[in-house]
Amino acid sequence: MQNETLIVEDLMLLLMDDESGAIAGAGTLYYTLGGAVLVELGLDGHITVDENDKGLNGLKVHAVPGNALSDPVLQTAHEKVADRVRGVQTLLIEIGTGLRETVLDRLVERGMLRRESKKTLGLFRSTSTTVADTRHKKALMEKVRAVLVYGEEPDARTAAVIGLLSASGTLPSLHRSIPWSGKVYTRAKELEQASWGAEAVNTAVMRTVAAVSVGTAVAVTVTN
Repeated sequence: MQNETLIVEDLMLLLMDDESGAIAGAGTLYYTLGGAVLVELGLDGHITVDENDKGLNGLKVHAVPGNALSDPVLQTAHEKVADRVRGVQTLLIEIGTGLRETVLDRLVERGMLRRESKKTLGLFRSTSTTVADTRHKKALMEKVRAVLVYGEEPDARTAAVIGLLSASGTLPSLHRSIPWSGKVYTRAKELEQASWGAEAVNTAVMRTVAAVSVGTAVAVTVTN
């Protein structure tokens, strides 16, 4: 495994509460994680998008031929893109589904997360995952805060992480480290809109929220 964390791993650390292990935006997490992997493949030149070919499922994504990638998460995603040309919305689901546990396992292996198993009432066994080593996460948070609060220019990876946080709607959950404000919202949205991957996540998340809202409204109407 590479020593450097992937964007998707950095994102997971930022989304996870240090004490409870709760993950912000859990309901649409697969879109966010899938988007993070696609963004990384794009930054590294392994995929491209056709800006002039946008269908119902978003921009069409193309794989760039080359040697196998050393990271299994990126290689698996690249193979899915290479299988056939599809819209980015479809790929978000295909790549992001099931990725949560893979990313958590990797972070446990790196020693950044801790997984503990315990019994409740002496009968029911449950497993919890919490932050173990906060050094990397704190460094990430400092980079994000420097951009959003102090106006520093981000490197490509930090810009990608911020864009994905904005797109997933989870940025306000970091308010204890990054006070939520109009300035923070505006800067994060700028970085989101500069990234086709982050924009795709935003569209997917909003579709899901809209569908859930409609379903809730129908349920309430039927109940009444």
